[in-house]
Amino acid sequence: MRDFLSQVHTLRWDDHRFYHQCRINQTLHLISAVSFVVAYGLLFVDPAAAGMVGWLVGMVTRQSGHIFFEPRGFDQINNTSYSQKESIKVGYNMRRKAVLIGVWLSLPLALYLSPSLLGMIEPATSTNEYLHDVGLSWLALGAGGVLFRTVHLFFLRGPTWGLAWATKILTDPFHNIDIYWKSPIALLRGQRYDPLDAATAQRSHG
Repeated sequence: MRDFLSQVHTLRWDDHRFYHQCRINQTLHLISAVSFVVAYGLLFVDPAAAGMVGWLVGMVTRQSGHIFFEPRGFDQINNTSYSQKESIKVGYNMRRKAVLIGVWLSLPLALYLSPSLLGMIEPATSTNEYLHDVGLSWLALGAGGVLFRTVHLFFLRGPTWGLAWATKILTDPFHNIDIYWKSPIALLRGQRYDPLDAATAQRSHG
């Protein structure tokens, strides 16, 4: 159990120091985290709405922070290049995310062209039913994406790393709220980047 928790901590710290240096990105992750907590609650009452909120609010704000605001040049704090960070990324790096986002964007079109998804579901007969099917398909995509990468990591790094990554992903909304709730305040004070340094990294690993 101690090794498992250590792996979760390592994944969280690497994700933060490599990919969340910008306060704007952190603030967008805070918004994303709150929306995902709402989506978690909606799972029990309206799964389709949970899929809509999770993707249209949670994923859009989260990935916008990475794409538009996070620096992509040489990382002086961690002494590594962006390409090196991408190559060691445990979860979905930008290349993998591009594939996932492509599938996400294609699902509404697929349901429009084939409301029954080639006979796999009951076809929608109204706009509300169509949107309901889109929400469920997005929810299934999110769950499938987590499950696929978890199983993939079983073979790449071992079962405990796969389970640690899945745990990290599923608890990210709560963890992001905990560590980024002050980010909007820091941003309003003019602090564009989190003042990470080697000493901070050492304390976090200690």
